[in-house]
Amino acid sequence: MSVVLVFLAGIAAIVIWWLSGQRMMSKPWMEVGTLDDIAGPAKPPIPTAKIGLGIFLAVVGALFSLLASAYLSRMSGADWWAMPVPRLLWANSAVLIASCAALQWAVVEARRGADDGLRLALDIALATAVLFLAGQVVAWLQLVAAGYVLADNPANSFFYMLTGLHGLHILGGLAVLARTRLRLLAGGTAASARLRLGVELCATYWHFMLVVWLLLFALFTGWANDFVDLCRQLVS
Repeated sequence: MSVVLVFLAGIAAIVIWWLSGQRMMSKPWMEVGTLDDIAGPAKPPIPTAKIGLGIFLAVVGALFSLLASAYLSRMSGADWWAMPVPRLLWANSAVLIASCAALQWAVVEARRGADDGLRLALDIALATAVLFLAGQVVAWLQLVAAGYVLADNPANSFFYMLTGLHGLHILGGLAVLARTRLRLLAGGTAASARLRLGVELCATYWHFMLVVWLLLFALFTGWANDFVDLCRQLVS
């Protein structure tokens, strides 16, 4: 329950930040100025795709927060035997971080209008994303070979379910990222507003999935226990 409350608090903070940026909390009747000041350059509207992505990520975040809460609640069961965390997951985490860094680089190159830099950044992001998924599959195979099968105990089931669900989201994002790269290959340029928006959306999605993965990794390694205890103390 504490994980859900922390997630909802984070969503509320994001909403308040967005409203402040839209000047919906301002008091225009108290502002001093002339009519010429009002007729200034209008702020461009937020693209519909960004709003849709924000709603989708809120739903995904709620799903993972509920599953994480169930994971923490189930840990107190007598039939729970924690499984070892493969060392490969550390390397996989570094690869996903590199993929996010490459996409952030792609955003910078797209805003600069640099086609060559954008192509290289997207290629690195694609390669590291595929490498991350391959590493996750190898980690699964290592655990199965060591005898940690899906139906052995609830800890195993939660691990495979959470990592598999995260991997499916990465796979879906990989398809969109590949389509963006193909659009550039088909003659698109970094100066295209549509292509630039696609790169920015991919980067936002990738950063979000990195945060989700790091939180899941903290759950699997046991680092989240102290944080959860602190949240429970604050709630109580």
